[in-house]
Amino acid sequence: MQSFESLNLSYELHRATKDMGYETATEIQEKTLPIILEGKDVIGRSQTGTGKTAAFSIPMIELVDASNKRDVQALVVCPTRELAMQSHGEIKKLYKYKSGVKAAALYGGQHILQQIRELKKGINIVVGTPGRIMDHLRRGTLKLNNTKIIVLDEADEMLNMGFRDDIETILKETPETRQTVLFSATMPPEIMALTKQYQKDPVVVEINKHEMTITAIEQLYCEVPQQRKKDALIEILKQYTPHLAIVFCNTQKMVDELSEFLNQNGFDADGIHGNMRQHIRTKVMGNFKTGTSKILVATDVAARGIDAPNVEIVINYDIPTDPEFYIHRIGRTGRAGKSGRAVTILGNRAQLLQLKTVERMMKQKVALLNIEMGGFTERKATQPAERIRYEKVAVKPLRPERKEPRSSGTVSKIELNIGKEQRVAPNHIVGAIAEKTSLSGSDIGKIIIGRKSSTVEVPATHQKEVLSALKGGKIMGLFISARPYDEDFADTPFAFPKGTPKKVNKK
Repeated sequence: MQSFESLNLSYELHRATKDMGYETATEIQEKTLPIILEGKDVIGRSQTGTGKTAAFSIPMIELVDASNKRDVQALVVCPTRELAMQSHGEIKKLYKYKSGVKAAALYGGQHILQQIRELKKGINIVVGTPGRIMDHLRRGTLKLNNTKIIVLDEADEMLNMGFRDDIETILKETPETRQTVLFSATMPPEIMALTKQYQKDPVVVEINKHEMTITAIEQLYCEVPQQRKKDALIEILKQYTPHLAIVFCNTQKMVDELSEFLNQNGFDADGIHGNMRQHIRTKVMGNFKTGTSKILVATDVAARGIDAPNVEIVINYDIPTDPEFYIHRIGRTGRAGKSGRAVTILGNRAQLLQLKTVERMMKQKVALLNIEMGGFTERKATQPAERIRYEKVAVKPLRPERKEPRSSGTVSKIELNIGKEQRVAPNHIVGAIAEKTSLSGSDIGKIIIGRKSSTVEVPATHQKEVLSALKGGKIMGLFISARPYDEDFADTPFAFPKGTPKKVNKK
């Protein structure tokens, strides 16, 4: 592997990378950094944890004219505010010795007036989420007419969240002479269509992250009755006693329930999900990175942007519904050449079948961890697919699982004036709500797409927030209206605000 000192970087960048502990370049850095410095368009197939943020940030900073603070010369577009915050933080560390270079972060959950004031001071690098970047473009507080380079980070995730129209609008606001760099974990047809339309002879760099994950991380699973999954989680944490651990859940409710359960059983745990105020999420992540909190319980969306290098174990309390998310999750451990461990807790046959789908995708078997509810002792397996042998050990029984009463009336319906005729899909609606509110995708309930309108279930406590956020907004390039769902008035025409255009004007 190539050392950072051997790369053709400025003195200021060499000094910054040394401060950050960078010694040798990762594969994605070694392959893409020189190409971006040459000004070529790049398609990078690489997942979180491969060092891609530095791969595009270092050459991007080198290409910025520090004497020009009038223009935004570089733009990084991220799917979530957590990833935008992480990228912004790393970029700031990298340019700290570059006088005149300054970056701003634009994302939801932060007051827009504060961002406008920062932009007016003179910014040459912007990192942001599609929705908030679009807000600034509409207000005229962000201009991209002299942008040299644009980076689309985790492009597949942005498309999954329904941001394709926003991305295309943003690209059209930049000069045709710009350099376009795209990073994506997968390459679905929509990604290929974007690259064909908006990139010029891109150089493709592909990193086989699946193989990296398999070689660096010991992958295990255990089968227990669904009602005993919490007991199994306690047993795993007791057995491995990790310094830092991440526990993944599929829903916000389970994050809250599980973090409370762990604390009640003597573990120092914090939960993080989309239904938390941004300052609380920032505090939780700070506590985890510094080791103040040892266990982070998280949803997939909230975990985007987690960058803690010393995570010893990832536990899938819920197996993810999307096999790709499994790779994203376990990639939080085993970083920077260190070993890691991932354990998935399965509660029924359906979940086992989901794991089999993951195995087929990785072309690798996950080893069985046979937990006895009285405890277990591992005898190390020599091969990942080898069945691990255990002997029962006596431990104190855990307390019974707490049953919480189901509350009623906690969900409200919202009706939108967009439906099948506009070719809207549920992921477009989820993406719009997750971007503009404090809710995550897992907080949003049933979505029904009608011919001319759609209904979506949201937590009743957040109905006003969602209605306010969607007012005057747009989905798939169309301005929308939203109102509380009323069965008596369902499918009746919406009243648009006077003078509101039905379609975004594009160049």
